[in-house]
Amino acid sequence: MKNKITPVNQEIHFDDDEIIVSKTDLKGKLVYTNDVFCRVAELDTKDAIGQAHNLIRHPDMPRVIFKLLWSTIQAGNEIFAYVKNMSKTGKFYWVIAHVTPSYDANGNIEGYHSMRRKPDPKSVDQIVVLYSQLLAEEKKHTKPNDALIASEVMLQKILTDQGKSYSEFVWSLGGAK
Repeated sequence: MKNKITPVNQEIHFDDDEIIVSKTDLKGKLVYTNDVFCRVAELDTKDAIGQAHNLIRHPDMPRVIFKLLWSTIQAGNEIFAYVKNMSKTGKFYWVIAHVTPSYDANGNIEGYHSMRRKPDPKSVDQIVVLYSQLLAEEKKHTKPNDALIASEVMLQKILTDQGKSYSEFVWSLGGAK
């Protein structure tokens, strides 16, 4: 889906009290989606299960945010992140995601669980500025790895200048509605 869909500037809305839920295996393939996930992403459950979670990735998202997300959860930690997603028809929707590892009976990570809420619009306005800067930095580089490294350096400098981790930065913006 992500390579075949053209983004359109139309936002999909969901209610403040709704939670978008998905679970993936260790490689990020969807193993569970709730009805809110499917409705907002404009997907049938059968079309979502087994697909890579990045099928809803919007091209406005800087790669460095996903690198941070994956390194955090693979290390066994939770993360909160603002994410702009894209539906099957190219529409967009913003979420504040809480992503955690899921463990088996032996304490080994067996997958990941994500619960997403509707973010405060004022927080989104602020995160758009940061993500635009990071994406612009990534686009300056022709080699994907160079782009990722450059935006990672930029993000780290911004966070260091503010004296915050990414999670602290996220929560300083206000969080969910």
